[in-house]
Amino acid sequence: MDTSYTKNIKEEALKLIKQIDNSENPNLQILRRSLNNVFFDNDKKIIKLGDKKETRNYFNINQAKKFMQTLKILAQINENLEKKTPNISTRQLFYMTRGIIENSNEECFEDQSESDPIIEDVEVILDTLREELGLIATPDGYFVGDIKVKDLVSGDLLDYTKMGSGGGAIPAIVEKDVYDIIECKAKFVVVLEKFAVWNILNQTKFWKKHNCIILTGKGQAGRSARRLLTRLSNEMKLPVYVLTDLDPWGYYIYSVYKQGSISLAYFSEKSSVPTAKYIGMTTKDIIKYKIPKSSWMKLKDIDYKRIKEIKKYDWFQTKEWQRELTRLEEFKYKVESDAFVTKSVDFVVNEYLPDKIRRQDFLP
Repeated sequence: MDTSYTKNIKEEALKLIKQIDNSENPNLQILRRSLNNVFFDNDKKIIKLGDKKETRNYFNINQAKKFMQTLKILAQINENLEKKTPNISTRQLFYMTRGIIENSNEECFEDQSESDPIIEDVEVILDTLREELGLIATPDGYFVGDIKVKDLVSGDLLDYTKMGSGGGAIPAIVEKDVYDIIECKAKFVVVLEKFAVWNILNQTKFWKKHNCIILTGKGQAGRSARRLLTRLSNEMKLPVYVLTDLDPWGYYIYSVYKQGSISLAYFSEKSSVPTAKYIGMTTKDIIKYKIPKSSWMKLKDIDYKRIKEIKKYDWFQTKEWQRELTRLEEFKYKVESDAFVTKSVDFVVNEYLPDKIRRQDFLP
């Protein structure tokens, strides 16, 4: 791991020592990770974290524990980096930092729900990714296509045209210093919300016939899937098309791939594809492609509520998306992409996707 991160951690420690030497209240300045400090950058077309900061003080009964927890996490990450330990999970870091605070009966962390937000704070403090600090989340996603990657840790060459019926798992860390893309002949990427739809495309070798990469994050994508997609877009210059369910949740999954997420706004610049296009499903598709009504499911109150929320987001303010969201309200039904099989098992492979791509029938 890059020793510059240990240097940055030590710089933060020196600031605290200086504050103590000056008889000041030791404190950490952290960008506020909340909805009121998130904005949509119209130039870059991504969700970004604002510049509002919060102060985490030691001599504050409401902040002292969180202050010490932050230092504990920083210290443990620094130790791991200096010892060049193998990458660990956020769960394992929780156990490494969980012990009783010295000279007290206080547990440092009682549950991982306490340590995970602190890790995100550390990412913001150091302006880096947890993956670059030797921390990994459990990967959750698959892809396949004409692309070759060198795993710089194992030394293995990974050929994603030869991954069999299961495809290739997206690894936990997809950064350049670990995961080196050495060849990519694919012409575009199709992202599938549903693994089941991705599986049909993989089994029928849609990716080979159309010279593309097919990728799934299995629902709401994790960090590594989003990072990989960003690299494919930025470095390989591949167009990205996203296929989700016809419902507000699917629409939002698309927007996370494209603009980033509210909860991880500090991560958006490194994990978004502003040029991504929404290939479907849309309300017009249901009629055009005659998806049987037996596959439609009535929208529930929670769906209508979510539609209204999404309508207010700055990144859904285009006339195309406002029109689509209104149509969904009026349509009164949602349809899962799994329902394509009611036409035929290979309908999405031989008709829907080829037709949509050929006509460039996308939403922005």
